[in-house]
Amino acid sequence: MVDTVENASNTPHDPQPWAELGLKAEEYDRIREILGRRPTGCELAMYSVMWSEHCSYKSSKVHLRRFGAVGHDTPRGPLLAGIGEQAGVVDVGNGLAVTFKIESHNHPSYVEPYQGAATGVGGIVRDILAMGARPIGVMDPLRFGPLDAPDTARVLPGIVAGVGGYGNCLGLPNIGGEVVFDPTYYGNPLVNALCVGVLGHDDLQTNAAVGVGNQVIMFGAATGGDGIGGASILASETFDADGPVKRPSVQVGDPFMEKLLIECCLELYAAGIVVGIQDFGAAGISCATSEMASAGVGGMHVELDLVELRDPTLAPEEILMSESQERMMAVVAPGDVEQFMAICAKWDVLATVIGEVTEGDRLIIDWHGQTVVDVDPRTVADDGPVYERPWARPSWQDTLQSDTTAKLPRAASDQELADQVLRLVGSPNQCDKSWITDQYDRFVRGNSVLAQPEDAGMLRIDEASGLGIALATDCNGRFALLNPYWGAQLALSEAYRNVAASGAQPVAITDCLNFGSPEDPDVMWQFREAIIGLVDGCTELGTPVTGGNVSFYNSTDGANILPTPVVGMLGIIDDVADRTPSGFAYAGDAIALLGTTRDELDGSAWAGLFDHLGGQPPRPDFAAEKALASVLISAAKQRLLSSAHDLSDGGLAQALVESCLRRGLGAAVTLPDGDATVALFSESPARALVSFPASSLDAVARLCSEAGVPLTRLGEVTELDEIEVVGRFALGLTDVRETWAAPLRAAMAGH
Repeated sequence: MVDTVENASNTPHDPQPWAELGLKAEEYDRIREILGRRPTGCELAMYSVMWSEHCSYKSSKVHLRRFGAVGHDTPRGPLLAGIGEQAGVVDVGNGLAVTFKIESHNHPSYVEPYQGAATGVGGIVRDILAMGARPIGVMDPLRFGPLDAPDTARVLPGIVAGVGGYGNCLGLPNIGGEVVFDPTYYGNPLVNALCVGVLGHDDLQTNAAVGVGNQVIMFGAATGGDGIGGASILASETFDADGPVKRPSVQVGDPFMEKLLIECCLELYAAGIVVGIQDFGAAGISCATSEMASAGVGGMHVELDLVELRDPTLAPEEILMSESQERMMAVVAPGDVEQFMAICAKWDVLATVIGEVTEGDRLIIDWHGQTVVDVDPRTVADDGPVYERPWARPSWQDTLQSDTTAKLPRAASDQELADQVLRLVGSPNQCDKSWITDQYDRFVRGNSVLAQPEDAGMLRIDEASGLGIALATDCNGRFALLNPYWGAQLALSEAYRNVAASGAQPVAITDCLNFGSPEDPDVMWQFREAIIGLVDGCTELGTPVTGGNVSFYNSTDGANILPTPVVGMLGIIDDVADRTPSGFAYAGDAIALLGTTRDELDGSAWAGLFDHLGGQPPRPDFAAEKALASVLISAAKQRLLSSAHDLSDGGLAQALVESCLRRGLGAAVTLPDGDATVALFSESPARALVSFPASSLDAVARLCSEAGVPLTRLGEVTELDEIEVVGRFALGLTDVRETWAAPLRAAMAGH
């Protein structure tokens, strides 16, 4: 028997599975209060997914509001769309705009690594598509448990294959990201996916359902039983008490359908027949109908039995909760429906009219002529619970911060320094990641200018002028654990620096805030501190927050992950021909260090060699970051530099090794006076390693002097097969490369 609105009104005391759907008792009581009765099964399904942590941000809203203080102006002008939209949109000049966003797909990727990661890519691509843009590239910041852990061997190959398989099939270059290993991610890998797209100013789309009588059309893949309740629970019992069935909790992706959907949408936009559009992500039809109706000025009527199904046994509640992939919803004027359908048919995309925009403020959903949903869509999409979770500085924070690297032994000999450099570059977090990145197509579409292992990915978006964009994602969770305020700012600083090192002007960010349980006051303190840190940092740098994602409940057996506020930075470069690569390019070039090195080893990769994590991370310095960026960007425009590589994880030692290995050139450098351990391994921010011909020296020095950026001449690029630290040690490049290349390949042998 279908649970209709009439039946719900007549049976107020019928038991309902609200707890099994992830709702709390007070939330269920609030739903009953809003409706003035108990919800129907379909209404309960809608509220449960839309009021979930993933969809409603109920534990993070009070803190995310702080991002509004950053403003909406980039160094290149105001945002065209910001927080609250499906993705942020930045004006990049020449009548073009760029939209970009990052989101998480962590838990599904643990349950089913390939499909979890693949559908994470598919979902973020559709967010970009729904803004009216052509998706042009993706990135994938990833976090795993220890490289040698059994579960890492299970999840890592599947996740990488899922990211690569979906993106490669779509024909989207994967131009960057990160791979980090840490014990806290064991049993809870992080799969964050970023997509970027380009559109004309006039192509911008919205998701508002407006225009009484306009038709509501579902198009794309048919609806199946995959991903039911994925936003609120990993799997749920069917609503049919007579036959409980466990539905798969992870969506199943079809990148070839998504490719058709992309081309179909772009032709629909070009035809000018889309009034409003939204992709189907978390919460499926529940999300698309309630959010589009809420964003409009009227209501919506939907006939749920008209939805095309892959599984005809699905109950209406399951149809509403299904997160089947490759689906979109559009609002179209009646006179344009025929043309809309013709375009969909051309691309072999299934399309069905399932409802219309109505007067009033109700979302009405019928099932075979009986009303199963009658709600104000704003109460579903916008008026979910808002929790001010308790937060408190952890009792262990002082002890952690007092446990500094001062107690760790500095190298007693030059040979020990050399050994530490080799151990560092052969550690899981600093080693070669090409086993992963070689599975991604980085150059499809022909507009990839820079890609892994460069500091930032870069794409040309206008062939005539050479206009391009650069993107980098960064976060050091070790720093964020030691000091979440500074840790978030250091993630922001590193992403800013990486974009600037490529020659692009950083302009705006998106963020993916991955944290443990919000019910833990320690975690909420970390989250709050990270938000405030990003707000303060973005204000200093003039880089507004365009949107992003919060992922909570990342914990295993009661142990939370490292706080991981990943920052994605967008930059603009007027001509990609002016870009600066990250590796040494020419023997005989001078090598110089830009910026100031301090004794800042706490939380560093060097400290990790001793299994030590404690103290305070390096102190962010936004004035120094902006000054360094101005030098790097000006030097790129004047084509003064042969290479530029930011200093971050592993400090100068890691930057030297990566710069040499990039093109097989050696280096001879002399360390500045003082502690050699600090010189090689400090992770002080606002620094870059650059190389340039002798003819550029005066101009580079002048730029540094004008910006107040210290320039330290270290040595020169050589043709020798070695990295020589003059007067201390030399390491053969062949040995260094073997050490650097071995860990990941050895661990993944056979996968």
